[in-house]
Order: sequence, then structure tokens, then C-alpha cells
Amino acid sequence: MNIAIIGAGLAGLTAAYELRNSGHKVDVYEATDRIGGKLYTVAFEAGPTDMGAEAFMARRKDAVEFFTEVGVGDSLVEPSGLRSLVWVDGEARGLPTGGVMGIPSHSKTVKHLVSDETAQRIDDEANRDGFTWDTGGDMNVGKLVRDRYGDEVVDNIVSALLGGVYSCTADDLGVRATIPQLAAEFDRLAEAGDGTVHLSTAIANLERSRKEMPTGQGAVFNAFRNGYQELYETLAEKSGADIYIDAFVSSISREGEGFRIKGGEDTVYDHVILAVPAPTAALLLKEIAPEAAEKLQTVQLANSAVVGMRFATDEGLPENSGVLVANGAEDVKAKAFTLSSRKWPHLAERGGALVRASFGRFGDNIALTATEDDLVDWALDDLKTVTGFDGREAGLEEIYVQRWFGGLPRFDEHHLDTVAAVRSLLDDVAGISVTGAWASGVGVPAVVADARVVAKQLL
Repeated sequence: MNIAIIGAGLAGLTAAYELRNSGHKVDVYEATDRIGGKLYTVAFEAGPTDMGAEAFMARRKDAVEFFTEVGVGDSLVEPSGLRSLVWVDGEARGLPTGGVMGIPSHSKTVKHLVSDETAQRIDDEANRDGFTWDTGGDMNVGKLVRDRYGDEVVDNIVSALLGGVYSCTADDLGVRATIPQLAAEFDRLAEAGDGTVHLSTAIANLERSRKEMPTGQGAVFNAFRNGYQELYETLAEKSGADIYIDAFVSSISREGEGFRIKGGEDTVYDHVILAVPAPTAALLLKEIAPEAAEKLQTVQLANSAVVGMRFATDEGLPENSGVLVANGAEDVKAKAFTLSSRKWPHLAERGGALVRASFGRFGDNIALTATEDDLVDWALDDLKTVTGFDGREAGLEEIYVQRWFGGLPRFDEHHLDTVAAVRSLLDDVAGISVTGAWASGVGVPAVVADARVVAKQLL
């Protein structure tokens, strides 16, 4: 069987690897001049540095086992465990512990981030009438938390945390699409009662179940010592696939029982795997699966930018892993800082300081319109504002600016229905599969798992 994979990001390379030694001929097409997609390790003078995703959820044992199988398991490293901060009302305060994605079960852990009125509202939530939850459905995160706890919890805490993962505020995201464990608990509570649930009760139940988990599971997050390039380059090498970069595929058309791709080799493919962002998939499916393409056109993307900065000294840099910025903060433009050399001991070993500044949330154009000089100046100014660390005085030795145009899809309360509809429609189109973050969910383990399932269907 001749198989074409469109996209050489993590999903496409994982699928290619899974198809190794299958007897199939596999061609991978990548429109840009490199592999890796939204994973991108840059060769800083002090050592390789990730300018896209930097870590993954290590509690996903399936991912760790896969990395070990691939041969990069020995490169996994753990974070320092230093606490993160959140910038609220002109002050860096401790990021609350407990809860679920910043949503608390009681006010004790968030009192330093909200007013007394909001704190009381949180503690009284269980005494109010519950809200109606449709089992198996979804609901907007921001709307739900604002209704139950108030605006401060959303703007100061939840949006700050979700923004770092999804480049969106809580008001742009769905509960089931982004916090599936919370949606599952809502399902359980609704089915056990009259269909109404309480937010504080669900969060408390999840906190309790977390405490009951066995100890000794190791760090929550891991990274790769030499960056994600260790993973994506190894996947490419061991896949045995023919990988074409700078290969822009503009269309896919039927030819007999197979497919011909414009921009690829002069080959009729028996199967095509689309491992590209949703808008690109929509364009490529327009001719062969118009209904699926129309559904995919509703998926919107968030733009973002990352400024990587290496300083000669770390003197004065706080002993914290990072700083998130409350939504609506008017005194800084960045949405978050990762104090990378504090967060990751293997980076601290290089000496000096490494910091990443992140900009951009869904709906704003800062990553599109800001000049590189502006982004760097804002990063340095904002870093001094939120941490007191003067990067210019410390000696700025290296800078790298990475813009992510359409980096992440908006996982709103309708997204999972869209994904299900697309995949259902494609069930009737023999020879076409889709995978990628928009289909699987954000996070390296989710992308890997989905791509493996898609590939295994062809074995």
C-alpha cells in the first residue's frame, strides 16, 4: 500500500513511525523547511532550547512508555519543583495549590487572589441551587465559573492557567474539551442525582480522589534534556519513511480507487493521513469530502509568540518556575514567563539564566502585528515589572523570537462535537484519515496517542 502523510509535525511523524516495518510505502510531506511542527528546538549557544512546547504530562504513562520504545526515554528530565507565581493587581502572588486548573473547591487557597466578597461566594456555592448539566455535553468554562464563583476567579486565576496551555481565556474554552476530568465528574454527579450539580462539590471530589492516588509516581511533568528535537528527529529517522520538506500540498483529488496529491510525488496513494491544522485539513478535504471540510472550517486558531532570552547571570531572578499574568492586566503585555533555568535543573547547569516570555491569546493580534523589536522590548520590560530582574543589566547574550501563526485551535464547548462529526463523515470516505492536536486535544501525549491509533488502523 502507498501511504501519504501530510504534515511532519508530531502527529505525522508518530504515524510514520508506527507504520515502520509494515510493508507499506510511506511518504511524508511537510510544507515548511523543517520537521517537528509546533515542536521546535532552537540551537542556542548554551545548548538546545525549546521554543514551542517544552514539557509533557509525565503521568501519561502511555507516552513515557512510547518514548522509551522509540529510544529517547533516557533523555527525560524532571523539573525543580519550584512554585509558580501569578501577576494580579500589580503584584506577583503565589499560584494557588489544589483545585483543578485554578478552579478551587473552597476559598482558603485563593484568598490572596480575590476579594473577601468573592471568597465568601466560593464558600457559599454549595448552598446555592445547583446548575443543570447535560450528561455527555459541554459548557463554557468562563461562563460556568463566573456564574458560580465570580469574575475574579476566572480573570485572576483560571484564564491565567488555561492561557498558558491553550492560548485562550476561559471564556473561549469548553469544560469537556479542556478539563475532561471535571466534565466526567459532572456526568457522575448529574447521573447520581436530579441532573443538577455544584462546582465546589465536583472539585472537592476530584481533589479527594487525587489524594487517594498511590504515592511515588514521580514528577507531574517531564522534558527532554536536549529539547524535543530528540523525539521528532528520532521518529523521523526510525520511521523509514521518505520525508519531503518544502513540499506544499495544495489539493487532494480522486484517481481511480486512490488519491493524487498536488505538490507531491507522481504517485497514486491508496491512503492519505492528514496530520495538519484544521484549516489546512479543511482546504485539502474540500474536493474529496466537502461536508467534513465545511465542518472543519468552523475551527478557529489562536496566534502566539515566544521570546527566548539568555542572560549572562541569574542573580536577582526569583526562585520560582514561572509567572502567569492575570487576564486583563494593564501594566504588562506578556501573558506568561517561564523562568526556564529555575524550572529545569539541566538548563541551570548551563550557567546564566534562560527565560521565555509568551504573548498572545485567542482574539488578539499581538503575535501578528508586533515587530520583533517590540516583542523583545516588551519581554524585557515586563520581566523587570513582574520579577524585578533587569535583563538588560544582567547582560542579554542571546535572543530568539518565534511566532506561532495559528498555533492552537480554540477548544470551545462545541469543539468535540465538531471533531466527532468530521470523523463520522470521513468514515464514509475510504482511504482518508485525520489526526493532530485539533482532533486529539492539546498536549504531546494526546497527540501521540491519537496518531498511533490512526496508524494502527492501517496495519
